[in-house]
Amino acid sequence: MSDRSTAVVIVAAGRGLRAANGEDAPKQYRRLAGRPVLERTIAAFLADPAIGRVVVAIHPDHRALYDAAVAPFADEARLLPSVLGGASRQASVRAGLEALAAAAAPARVLIHDAARPFVSRDVIERAVAALDEAEGALAAVRVVDTLKRADADGRIVETVPRDGVWAAQTPQGFRFAAIRAAHARAAAEGRDDFTDDAAVAEWAGLTVRVVEGDPANLKLTTNDDFLAAEARMTLDRFAALPDVRVGQGYDVHAFAPGDHVTLCGVKIPHAARLDGHSDADVALHALTDAILGALGDGDIGAHFPPSDSRWRGADSALFLRDALARLAARGGMLAHVDVTIVAEAPKIGPHREAMRRRLAEICEVAIDRVGVKATTNEKLGFVGRREGIAVLAAATIRLPPSD
Repeated sequence: MSDRSTAVVIVAAGRGLRAANGEDAPKQYRRLAGRPVLERTIAAFLADPAIGRVVVAIHPDHRALYDAAVAPFADEARLLPSVLGGASRQASVRAGLEALAAAAAPARVLIHDAARPFVSRDVIERAVAALDEAEGALAAVRVVDTLKRADADGRIVETVPRDGVWAAQTPQGFRFAAIRAAHARAAAEGRDDFTDDAAVAEWAGLTVRVVEGDPANLKLTTNDDFLAAEARMTLDRFAALPDVRVGQGYDVHAFAPGDHVTLCGVKIPHAARLDGHSDADVALHALTDAILGALGDGDIGAHFPPSDSRWRGADSALFLRDALARLAARGGMLAHVDVTIVAEAPKIGPHREAMRRRLAEICEVAIDRVGVKATTNEKLGFVGRREGIAVLAAATIRLPPSD
């Protein structure tokens, strides 16, 4: 049973755009291995039965993003309604603290950055346990590198002793009444410049104890942070999925009167369109068949027969996502896709990267796991006569071991 005397405030009110990779979403809502960062962070705390309540402070403009991120927790009573954050981190924390007080003040509170989704249960419990003896607890890691201080011109002016120096992380834990009072006092005195809650506590005269953090408890700040985290999580998942399979797919569509073709989910201006019952995205059709083939689960026609009027004009991404859902239902994941487009026209080169990005988005994989190539048919056959386009696709999947 959850101990309602320990609550969590997750600070998610920042705009967080330094990690943008072409997405409009702030970093706390960016997808990491298929799930929003904030969803992963919330899940890490709700997985610990010592946590009684969680409240998230969000930006007023992010309501729709937040609602989507917390949809998996619709039946979780411990997740309280979100609160609107303020112009500073301190203001957002205060809003979370006041929301907890209004719902019956807890004895202890942990304050955590939304962009730290890798917090472990061990770190959480060390922070909570330290509050039996101190008013505050700071998860941190020892600094092992030599520290240098430089001037404005980049010249080293001092070597800073690293003895007793720690790099602060979150969660930072406090006795609730003490940290609430410290934040209220800081606001009343116009102090809104503290970089973390431990600094607020120190200024207010509270005793804060360091507890061992975790080097893996990284704060995702830049796009490189996300790429490294995605790679790490992907490799971890691969290690647990030893059954490697490769499927192949092939499809062809003829040209018909029109003004564009759709390939890999990208519309390309052309003197004709591709003829088909759906949007005739021959590349997505071939890739769907490749995944279904690797699963041994029929083909696109078996699951989406062209005789069914529901699929008339449908976005072919629907078919690909269905194949991916079948893969996920088997506990598997997509490792790599490779698409070869055989066409005399239109030219694929100018659109190749847009196609790779769209495939990566639909498949929820890193873009370096997506290949798109193009070739002509040397003016031979129906492709050479510019009567249509053919596509060959391959997909590598990984599945749990068979029973």
